[in-house]
Amino acid sequence: MLVDFKNLPEESRVWIYQANRTFTDDEISEIEDKLNIFIDNWTAHGSDLQSGYTIKYKRFIVIGLNQNLNKATGCSIDASVHFIQQLENDYNVDLMDKMNVSYKQGEYVAYKSLSDFRQMAKDRAVSKNTIVFNNLVANKAEFEEHWEVPASESWHSRFIK
Repeated sequence: MLVDFKNLPEESRVWIYQANRTFTDDEISEIEDKLNIFIDNWTAHGSDLQSGYTIKYKRFIVIGLNQNLNKATGCSIDASVHFIQQLENDYNVDLMDKMNVSYKQGEYVAYKSLSDFRQMAKDRAVSKNTIVFNNLVANKAEFEEHWEVPASESWHSRFIK
């Protein structure tokens, strides 16, 4: 059951899929159409899942699930992963690789491999004040408060001296 992401409770579980490139406006429109259909039909053991999504910076797909009504099951999570994998194929984009880092350079969102980011930290090309995207947040409240944070406030801090 599709609902507006803004209307999901704060404790709703979130999954963040980070693209290795920026989506075009046309791609975003198509992806939104596909997300609307997928989420509207997403179920767990036949029960509707109250879910919503948002797309941030033309690069991040965030799916939220109100687990107060129905929890995701192995099969429903598998269905969402298959959906994301289909988006990867349709748009020739990587959304599932967790070994990459996105961070802000001014208003631009940069994307680097973890090893490149680590080297940039050694070279002081990024600092503790660099805004990073902490895609490990677990719920909507954490997403809203702790997703875009200085590197010093995220798991990225282990690379910054």
